[in-house]
Amino acid sequence: MRIWVDADACPNMVKDILFRAAERKQVPLTLVANQFLTVPPSKVIKAVQVSGGFDVADNYIVKHLQENDLVITADIPLAAEVIAKNAHAINPRGELYTKENIRERLAIRDFMEEMRSTGQASGGPPPLGQREKQDFANTLDRFLAKYR
Repeated sequence: MRIWVDADACPNMVKDILFRAAERKQVPLTLVANQFLTVPPSKVIKAVQVSGGFDVADNYIVKHLQENDLVITADIPLAAEVIAKNAHAINPRGELYTKENIRERLAIRDFMEEMRSTGQASGGPPPLGQREKQDFANTLDRFLAKYR
């Protein structure tokens, strides 16, 4: 099992949790972004820089992930592709995407995108706080205990 991170928009506090977990459990962790990333020196942590462009990092992750890998992403369409490949996805707020809930998340995402495009809604989710950080850490720990 490998952990993949859609790292362009991943909050630093989530990356820090992932760095510690990867070292503690000795799970390979790969951050993928279209910009240079600094990662701690480690045998299990690496960063991959892809070219800029729409969904280039997402496509790299989908192409390279294996069944039962874990992807950290807030991108719901990417999470849907991950689940379709029998892998797993968690968002930075600690929500585990599953075959049972991904269609609903896609529908809500599409609805909100339509609302924003017509000016009926604006903005996105609030910034991550301490509660979301703890929720993410707890979900990651439970996942690693179950699937490692």
